[in-house]
Amino acid sequence: MKNIAICLFLALALSACEDVLKEEPKSLAAENFYNTADEARAAVNAIYGPMRVDNALSINYPSQLEGLADYGNSRGSQTPVSLYQGLDNTNINRVGTIWDNFYQSIRNANIVIQNIPKGTEITPEDAAKFVAEAKYLRSLIYFAMVRNWGGVPLRTENNMTEFDVKRATVDEIYELILSDALNAEQFLPDSPSEVGRPTKWAAKTLLSEIYLNRELWKESAEKAKEVIASGKYSLVPVSVSEDFQKIYGPEVVSTPEEIFYFKYSRQQGFGLVSYAHRAIGQYRYYGPGGVYAQYTDSTSNSFIKTWDMKDLRKTHILYNVDVGLGPNTCLYRKFRDPAATNGGGNDYPWYRYADLLLFHAEAATRANGAPTAEALESLNKVRRRAYGYNAETASAVDFKLAGQTATTFIDLVVRERGYETMYEGKRWLDLKRLGIAKQRIKEVKNIDVAEKHMMWPIPNSELLYNKALDPAKDQNPSY
Repeated sequence: MKNIAICLFLALALSACEDVLKEEPKSLAAENFYNTADEARAAVNAIYGPMRVDNALSINYPSQLEGLADYGNSRGSQTPVSLYQGLDNTNINRVGTIWDNFYQSIRNANIVIQNIPKGTEITPEDAAKFVAEAKYLRSLIYFAMVRNWGGVPLRTENNMTEFDVKRATVDEIYELILSDALNAEQFLPDSPSEVGRPTKWAAKTLLSEIYLNRELWKESAEKAKEVIASGKYSLVPVSVSEDFQKIYGPEVVSTPEEIFYFKYSRQQGFGLVSYAHRAIGQYRYYGPGGVYAQYTDSTSNSFIKTWDMKDLRKTHILYNVDVGLGPNTCLYRKFRDPAATNGGGNDYPWYRYADLLLFHAEAATRANGAPTAEALESLNKVRRRAYGYNAETASAVDFKLAGQTATTFIDLVVRERGYETMYEGKRWLDLKRLGIAKQRIKEVKNIDVAEKHMMWPIPNSELLYNKALDPAKDQNPSY
């Protein structure tokens, strides 16, 4: 069922993407192509294609970020990622590919935003929903870009025919991100129209994280609270470690905690390529590409060493295998598909309900200046589930409010989010947002992080051909 549902959606996405990028047939004018709801839907599907291909979300983007997390390291050709002294040419090319794919999706979103409202055979209500979906995705992409590159060229429907676009400031990027997310909140549907499509609740979740990054604590907490109060989401019950496959497994179509995921299947061209572990070779779970690009150590890494063995997430995510790095080496198997021969069928969780609960726990505490009972409950829901308890009922592992300050409580939230989102490409962005990235890497790995390592370099593909950029001034520091 999952393969049928996902492949129908993704086949539309990839075929539509190819049509848009090749601009075929040449005789078909854009104003004629977007007249009907089906044509508009095909155009929106084209936004997803560049984001989910092999070199974007299915391997390069999360892999580059996971090598930066305090709980693990990269090896092989990705070793420089975990040295924190700046990227080498191989990894510069990898982040450059992410950049190119993101801008292809942005271009496709801009085409939708500009042209769908002009359709003559589509209702204004339907047009608004399609535009809102395009704006949600554009907001999501620029949000990823501003946190990894800082200011970037701001390409919208208003300047999409211009190639030479200056580097916008971080504030200018966030202004568009916020505007797009608010539009999505207003016009996206209450429930997904098809599997893998965003809703207004996904927009509210995005807004909560945007506000969190902008230190607008009250606004972040309020958006998170709206999602919680909706009653639309809940954490999937877990009683043993293997039950986490009900959340991350390749056969899962959807779950009660799915807010917005990028959808994959085992079908050729539609898989979570290399990032999902497969049962080939001498080990039950085979690492990405066979090179085990990310790993950790159960004794030398303090974040892993102090992780309670009773926490079911630990045994679900990590497995011990010596790949030539020592007997305490652990690999990640969160996204595992033993039946896959190509890409795994596991979906990529951009936003889960667990993310939203932890956004709320932090934002509500910061807004109040101290932890609240509601913030505590949001944190404890995630923790209870991790230990196999009912997320909605008080348990023996609950954190208590007594004696907690804002600082100590947020430390608990940050630690819990590190365990909960491990191998999802989110930890490094959290550490940077909190202003503790350099401190944490020094504490855990005893490495001094070079300033140039805090942002990815603007790729040569942009600097060489965008005449509005000055390579001497617009490149990120030390590249």
